[in-house]
Amino acid sequence: MSPANLATPDSRTSWLRLAISLALSTIGGIGLWSPVVVLPAIQQEFGVDRAGAALPYTVTTIGFALGGVLMGRVADRFGIIVPLSIGAVSLGLGFILAGVSGSYLQFLIVQAVMIGMLGSSATFGPLVADVSQWFLKRRGIAIAIVASGNYLAGTVWPPVLQRAVENFGWRPTYMVIGLLCVATMLPLALLLKTRPHFDDQASPASGGARPGLLPKPAFLYPLLVLAGLSCCVAMSMPQVHIVAYCADLGFGPARGAEMLSLMLGFGVISRLSSGFIADRIGGVGTLIIGSFLQALSLLLYIPFDGLVSLYVVSALFGLSQGGIVPSYALIIRDHFPAREAGTRISLVLTATVLGMALGGWMSGKIFDLTGSYHAAFLNGIVWNLVNLAIAAWLLRSRLGGTRHQTAAAA
Repeated sequence: MSPANLATPDSRTSWLRLAISLALSTIGGIGLWSPVVVLPAIQQEFGVDRAGAALPYTVTTIGFALGGVLMGRVADRFGIIVPLSIGAVSLGLGFILAGVSGSYLQFLIVQAVMIGMLGSSATFGPLVADVSQWFLKRRGIAIAIVASGNYLAGTVWPPVLQRAVENFGWRPTYMVIGLLCVATMLPLALLLKTRPHFDDQASPASGGARPGLLPKPAFLYPLLVLAGLSCCVAMSMPQVHIVAYCADLGFGPARGAEMLSLMLGFGVISRLSSGFIADRIGGVGTLIIGSFLQALSLLLYIPFDGLVSLYVVSALFGLSQGGIVPSYALIIRDHFPAREAGTRISLVLTATVLGMALGGWMSGKIFDLTGSYHAAFLNGIVWNLVNLAIAAWLLRSRLGGTRHQTAAAA
């Protein structure tokens, strides 16, 4: 393939890289879901209570969030193959070390550092940033597809891991996972060794039909970080507490688990469809639509608490929220140089992960204080309104910048 073709956005090479990136994201996402599956086994193995058994997931998520920024900076400096190789080796060693861990503390440290921070983190933010540099006209759907990898991991891996744990035990399962990660991720990472070398351009749907980036409004980046945090504080309320909510209503935790699965499944549909929408109206417009619909879905949870209505509202919530997070990557790529994409996108995505952690805890605390989830839903709506206000400000700033450019050209 000629160098000219390699340097063309939206080429066959770009789509091939996207397919490889999606595979890497789905494989690497196993690190986030494995501690959920082995939670009962960990509780029995190390003699801890339920909160202690859930702690490995918490520390893995925190490590994942912090590692995303680190791996994003590495990708900006050395290319995507370096963080992916580090991630593959770290996941391999991490799962093997966790599988032979002799104490609960050792297991926690390995989950947080090797599996979360140095392992799975390389397969989310850095990959989203890399894919964004290989697309222009179809940047929205490309980012949406690769960002669906963590949703797909949550769909594919838990039943496979559960079956393996039942038949072979959690320790052998972890060791096999480690070998699988190295055997699959390293060869796939090598296929992405070519670094992108396209000119900085905003996508046409965002008003960047002419070469060059869009003007950056004041405080754009800090506000994007706050937007990522606030949207996911709101998003976490149903995702983290729907099982407990259904149990409190007398429907049982199994119904809540089905609703959570429904959210994630419709979330994939939402994420992909929002990619098509973003390629037509841009990242800011897509963010506004998703944020508004998420706030509306949260509001519907308050009056409609029957079993059938909860299924319907949960499906609507999944359809509304999937496209919000990828929108941030599009906005960053439209306003900031490609050489900064890995760090900037990873930091905003890290804010979304921390927002999920903060919102999950905050909703539980509000429930403890009030004895009801109604106030927790209202809290989520308030945070969502913060996100919507930032999105509206971004739209206003962009329209103002467009008018200024038009007047200057005239």
